[in-house]
Amino acid sequence: MKQIGNKSFIQLIGLMVGLLALITALVGVIGLVLFLAYSGVRLDVASPDDSQVLAAASVPAPKVTALEDPVGMWKAPDWKSVDAEPNADEIKYGRELIANTAAYLGPNGSVRKISNGLNCQNCHLNAGTAPLGNNYGAVAATYPKIRARSGQSEDIPKRINDCFERSLNGKPLERNSTEMKAMVAYMEWLGKDVPKGEKPKGAGIYAVPLLDRAADPVRGKTVYENQCQSCHQADGQGIAKPDGSGYTYPPLWGDHSYNSGAGLYRLSRFAGYVRANMPLGATYENPLISDEDAWDVAAYVNSLERPSKDLAGDWPDISKKPMDHPFGPYSDGFSEEQHKYGPFKPIVEAKASGQ
Repeated sequence: MKQIGNKSFIQLIGLMVGLLALITALVGVIGLVLFLAYSGVRLDVASPDDSQVLAAASVPAPKVTALEDPVGMWKAPDWKSVDAEPNADEIKYGRELIANTAAYLGPNGSVRKISNGLNCQNCHLNAGTAPLGNNYGAVAATYPKIRARSGQSEDIPKRINDCFERSLNGKPLERNSTEMKAMVAYMEWLGKDVPKGEKPKGAGIYAVPLLDRAADPVRGKTVYENQCQSCHQADGQGIAKPDGSGYTYPPLWGDHSYNSGAGLYRLSRFAGYVRANMPLGATYENPLISDEDAWDVAAYVNSLERPSKDLAGDWPDISKKPMDHPFGPYSDGFSEEQHKYGPFKPIVEAKASGQ
């Protein structure tokens, strides 16, 4: 019994010595950490992803540059104020016609059946109110005016009917119809604060800088597939509304698209419209594609089949044809192919020098 007691006592002493050594070691480690901390030395223990997080934090987010300075950009009058107008109901009907043209004047129109199923706002975004979205901000202030395309003075009803016959590939409205008067009233209301003869900032379409090469329809097909196809579909025919009253997303070529006399059939117009407004979600303040992509997708879309328009009466003075009017004859020596796809810089430079 005495031997067992001595053995237990010795084991107890050994255990106590071991615990004391462990405590001493821990105190030493803690003391070292405190010393290093107070001396300014950092001991960071990084997780496997810390380096990636730190690297990402040090790289600034890509800066999106607006196509134009928003300061001074034209804005439509406050829609809530329209009720104060003596012809408020007419203005409201005009806006409805612009936004939902097909429902009233399309192939299944409730008023007339005179157009292809597109809406005016497919080309004039947000019922003609979007800055650089082909808006109507300058219409009241600049019409009537002489237009080089016709060589004649044109008023607002004539300009509206141009769109019906070209962009909507349809027939003109009667000038004294309720619908024509309503659309004119709406456009005049939109531009009521613009001084006569002035074109406000942001009216019309963005002017995309010219490329040093021709626009490329083959490359444009890839741009279309990546940026446009989800809305306008692989066959370019858009997405029709189930009730047949128009399109959720409009066709860009084929029988139900704009014809060869429409403004968007000119590459600079299509490219400018796309650059500032497409794909869905883009604005001039937050553009989503490059200049090159805009030119190339315009070339692709306008290389495809669409209805034709008799243009025999257009541009009676051929010297006034724009650089990208795609049909001859021309007053310069450049080919029809170059007038359609570019490069446009030589055409512009030759015209500027009087050649």
